[in-house]
Amino acid sequence: MIFSLSLAMVFSCFSASGETPPPSPALEAKLTALREVKVDAGAITSVQRDASGKRIVVKLVLNPAKESNIKVEVWLPDSDNWNGCFLGLGNGGAAGKINPGGLSSMSGQGYAVATTDMGTAPNPDSGIGNPEVWKDFGYRATHLMTVVGKQITKAHFGRDPEYSYFSGGSTGGQQALQEAQRYPEDYDGIAAAVAAHCRTPLHAYFLWNEQILQTCPFSKEQDASVIAAANEHMASREIPVVAGKFVSDPRCTAQDIEAVIALARKKDASLTDAHAAALRKLFAGPRHAVTGERLFNGVPFGSSILASHGHLYLFNWVFGADKKMTEINFGDDMDTYTSKLAPYLNAENPDLSAFEKRGGKLIMTLGTADSVVPYHASMDYYERVIAHFGGSLDKVRSFFQFYIVPGLAHGGGPGINQPPNLLEAVRAWRETGVAPTSLLGRHAEENGKGKTVWDMPLYPYPTRTGWNATTSSFEPMEGPRGGVDRIAERFRPAAAE
Repeated sequence: MIFSLSLAMVFSCFSASGETPPPSPALEAKLTALREVKVDAGAITSVQRDASGKRIVVKLVLNPAKESNIKVEVWLPDSDNWNGCFLGLGNGGAAGKINPGGLSSMSGQGYAVATTDMGTAPNPDSGIGNPEVWKDFGYRATHLMTVVGKQITKAHFGRDPEYSYFSGGSTGGQQALQEAQRYPEDYDGIAAAVAAHCRTPLHAYFLWNEQILQTCPFSKEQDASVIAAANEHMASREIPVVAGKFVSDPRCTAQDIEAVIALARKKDASLTDAHAAALRKLFAGPRHAVTGERLFNGVPFGSSILASHGHLYLFNWVFGADKKMTEINFGDDMDTYTSKLAPYLNAENPDLSAFEKRGGKLIMTLGTADSVVPYHASMDYYERVIAHFGGSLDKVRSFFQFYIVPGLAHGGGPGINQPPNLLEAVRAWRETGVAPTSLLGRHAEENGKGKTVWDMPLYPYPTRTGWNATTSSFEPMEGPRGGVDRIAERFRPAAAE
């Protein structure tokens, strides 16, 4: 009894200090075995029990090429808590670091989970003039993370995962679609939220907006006036519970753009002729300065103009750190930028036949109020996937569903600001074979962080959420297909290794 009490006191001291208790002989043997795992083109740098005592953390560095340096972490739950699944987690922005919060949360739910810094540490400047970093960021780091993550998982648990899943948003959505297109055997199910898969055209949009806003700035109040005008103008096309609050379908015409600009100026006298000219360009989106070809679409109605620029590091990668963004043109410079980066970064291949044949399931979402990763490119990508499968929407829906989320921004938003749990949905679909017929989105206080105010069912594109006035309830209704300009094919070149 005295021994037991003393041991408890020892562990209490370790817990209070935040240090990891000393491993038992059995645990030490497991840690040693993991340290001895041989990794292709890399090395394990650390294997430790974490401070909670509930998981093992394995850190690795991978060097598939001389100028490549990819960091990976694999977090392993205790054997009794493992759900039998491997999970790859995506990153955000330019990556360059590993988020321990996601690893901790998902390993706590029983997953053997891995993520990567995508090879861009310590900051985006690592990619300046370095094609190996371009490849790592575009596709290679995520695939190699997956390979080594499964290897570590098998070494620890003594068997392969029963299922492997990938979950990511924004840049993580780019990673998700690269996996489905380039490495269809890596994952059984993929959740791609607000997917930045049309990468180089997206950053051309950022640059286009940056140059416009440098010349003609908008205040927060002016931005809010333009959003309010779009909400009001589009209200007649919305179901009653949405009308005037946010835009659930931002597809629009040139006449709509002029009407929103006029209404915004009526609401806000500080919006000048220069602001009106800027808004026409922002809503129209970038085109090639010489050929007029579509580079990307414009800022969606009802979304923030002020959130639609920045993120210009890709241009530094091509033109150098000293290049002024105002000097980059949308002619020859855009051709150079595209030819160097697009074959590595873009995930635009509509041929998902290998992923479909192996039984893979994919869910992709985009929010209508998102001006950071607008919906247009993903909607068009889904249409191109349908075309690749002979025009059969039913065939594509049997393995790939796309959801347009009304009023969701790039985090939070005026409409649905608590999006559905895509990982749970794709996992249930893959393991039961039953496709979801709808997902549930919520609007919560405090921009999605507080109490739920209302919820709304979401239906796979092109079905949209309608309203039954008789029963005062939501119901599915068929929506329009397409309706966005297609980015010119030469700005979406074939993938390269």
